[in-house]
Amino acid sequence: MLEYYDFAIYGLAAALVFGPVFFPSADPTLGVLASFATFGVGFLARPLGGIVFGHLGDRLGRKNVLVTTMLMMGVSTVLIGCLPGHDSIGYWGAVLLVVLRLVQGFAFGGEQPGAILLVSEHAAEGRRGLFASLPGAGVSSGLVLGNLAFLAVNNVMDPVAVQTWGWRIPFWAGGVLVVVGLLIRFGLAETPDFEKSRANDQVSRSPVREVIRTHPSQILLAGGVQAGQAVASYITVVYSLAYAREHGVPAALPLLGIILSGVLHLALVPAAGALSDRFGRLPTYLAGAVFIAVTALFFFPMVGSGSAVLVISAYLLLFGIGWAVITGVYPAMLAEAFATKVSYSGLSLGMQLGVVVGGLTPFAATLVATLPNGSTLLGIGLSVVVLLSGWCAAALVRRTPRAGVAASTGQPVAVGADDAER
Repeated sequence: MLEYYDFAIYGLAAALVFGPVFFPSADPTLGVLASFATFGVGFLARPLGGIVFGHLGDRLGRKNVLVTTMLMMGVSTVLIGCLPGHDSIGYWGAVLLVVLRLVQGFAFGGEQPGAILLVSEHAAEGRRGLFASLPGAGVSSGLVLGNLAFLAVNNVMDPVAVQTWGWRIPFWAGGVLVVVGLLIRFGLAETPDFEKSRANDQVSRSPVREVIRTHPSQILLAGGVQAGQAVASYITVVYSLAYAREHGVPAALPLLGIILSGVLHLALVPAAGALSDRFGRLPTYLAGAVFIAVTALFFFPMVGSGSAVLVISAYLLLFGIGWAVITGVYPAMLAEAFATKVSYSGLSLGMQLGVVVGGLTPFAATLVATLPNGSTLLGIGLSVVVLLSGWCAAALVRRTPRAGVAASTGQPVAVGADDAER
């Protein structure tokens, strides 16, 4: 949950306040572009984090790595809230912001894959879809808490105070989540799958090198799946806020839409994971992808309308329903594509490839929006990306029976109802 709280508050701050605080400019659009560039910088560090923590996770275990990544993310988040702005130290504030964002990205490169493996490898066969989806429920919790924090600050304080120091409060509050998260993780046991692999002396000496040699197509296809859900999420919960502001929509309205859709997302994510256990990963994922592809064509006109009903409905449809379905399915789909002894490395590499694409989305979307019919182009682009992720999912599922947790025993992994019958 902490990682998505961090993601939410940073994305919101980049859209709403980082421009004037760290990148003052006569042109507000340039300030927003610079802010989103720092948002994207963090994603460039994720592949390196995925390599380092993936190696450590496959060599030393999931639990120890996850304690380290949470500590790194939490400390960097609190420090961002302490940074002086341009008025105090000039552009050194922006430099320090980029450095801390790189630390966040590096840590997150190993956080999300490890969380997925930790829960899925504790799950019984036939329930891995449900259990692997639970970190996705943390997405909702983090996003809701992050948006509530900014909504409270915006409602309690006047705009000048928010821009001066109020934006720092949500970052400082992240320290509380760090303490709670560390207490929980210190009490967790290592996963049975990793312990079995270690007991059988099947721990890889060089898991990153081995997964690249044995699962190259799975890494690329996993990146394609991840890119679809990443682009959809960053368009919805980050860029759309800047888009709404530029169209005169009150900031509280899209924030409320994200909060309400986050609550719906929280309920639907585990439901989607459970459905994938019953009907198969691919059919469930494709249902969500097609739903997003259609909804994306109407998302920006609805947000730009300024109508409370249309704005909130746009978020509920795309983020609350469509994105919830693919978020609930893809973790198990990706985790099952790699053998246990290289699963942390494979999952990390694949996911971070897709996340890098997604992280650049707000910056690219800001440029596309300046073109004639920009909102239409944004909707079409999102539809195409999500449909391509569906194609990648189909190709990945076809390659999955030879991999997954059961690969260590030579047995295929059923990735859904259809695959179980083959």
